[in-house]
Amino acid sequence: LEKKSLVSYINIGPPMDTRLGTGTQMQLNDRFALVTEIQDYIAQERASMSEVDQQLMTVSIKADEDTRMQYITDVKQALRQAYALKISYSARSGEN
Repeated sequence: LEKKSLVSYINIGPPMDTRLGTGTQMQLNDRFALVTEIQDYIAQERASMSEVDQQLMTVSIKADEDTRMQYITDVKQALRQAYALKISYSARSGEN
């Protein structure tokens, strides 16, 4: 991924600040959100790109190792509905 501006980030896992809870949360570019907000998020990200760059857009999903696969599947379904089909996956251990 040469142009970082073509990558939109989705972080999934428990919040680092325990005052926000201990369950799985999702962040869309550093903002807490729900799975139902993904389609609008992708539309906004695409609107800020040129037409050529829109075709190169990649979504990077960074998930905590303890995230349930059903949550990842729900995110993937929402991305599919938004026609965001280029997805990069990475996992991080709970210590990071």
